[in-house]
Amino acid sequence: MPLRGPPDDRDVDDLLSFGVVNLDKPPGPSAHQVAAWVRDATGQDRVAHGGTLDPKVTGCLPMLLGDAARAARVFDDAVKEYVTVLELHDSAPADFNQVVAEFEGEIYQKPPRKSAVKRQLRSRRIHALDVLEREDRRALLRVRCASGTYIRKLCHDIGLALGTGAHMGDLRRTATGTFDDADLATMYDLVDALAFAEDGDERPLREIVAPAERALVALPRVTIAPSAARAVADGAPVYAPGIIRAEPAAAGDAKPENGALVTCYTPDDAAVCLGTLVGDPAAESGTVVELERVLV
Repeated sequence: MPLRGPPDDRDVDDLLSFGVVNLDKPPGPSAHQVAAWVRDATGQDRVAHGGTLDPKVTGCLPMLLGDAARAARVFDDAVKEYVTVLELHDSAPADFNQVVAEFEGEIYQKPPRKSAVKRQLRSRRIHALDVLEREDRRALLRVRCASGTYIRKLCHDIGLALGTGAHMGDLRRTATGTFDDADLATMYDLVDALAFAEDGDERPLREIVAPAERALVALPRVTIAPSAARAVADGAPVYAPGIIRAEPAAAGDAKPENGALVTCYTPDDAAVCLGTLVGDPAAESGTVVELERVLV
């Protein structure tokens, strides 16, 4: 079975069938509707988005195209960042900043009534909560938080703690994992770039659609031999003899432990699969990576 070539050498068709777009979601449609638009525009059988956004919410919504949609779970635990307007129901007390700062760290939330998950108390981590601006009864907050945090509920709870009551105004997501608002593309940008590519100018499309490997950089990586990659494509796990090397996601990170989600690559940096580390990559025999999602 042929394997994908190096990410930087792929033609436009290969890029669209295994790519990622850092999309700027507009207000109005749901994340699911936007994914359907991207699917139809790019001609792919499947497109997956990197985390649900309510219809009114705008901002960073990575789109995984074609075979890359199989890797959507990489966004399940990705840290998210938002900018939101906190609308107070009364004048802010003198200790406003101090009260808001108390919501950093581990908090408990019960999902709102209009949610797609079971309404039970659960913990979520607020990694950072900054007050960017304040004016009268409004405050602009930047929230960096664990996936699954309800910003609307966070605003409500801050209002209770302040004693004024509060609700969420505008909300925009500014980052999802390794994707942020520094290089967002709109649906208009994508459709225009596709039209330019049909006329022979691929540059705009290559600026918008990145190889899907960009979405996997936060995971530890295991490089495997081409022969092992072909076996993985047929559904085999990764055995120790097929491993060339194993590395953490970034220099200085701890060595991944058993149970960690990893990405397997060919020697030319083409992603082959997502898998769970179940053995020692330095071993001489045995299964090292159990398959989660085959990407070829």
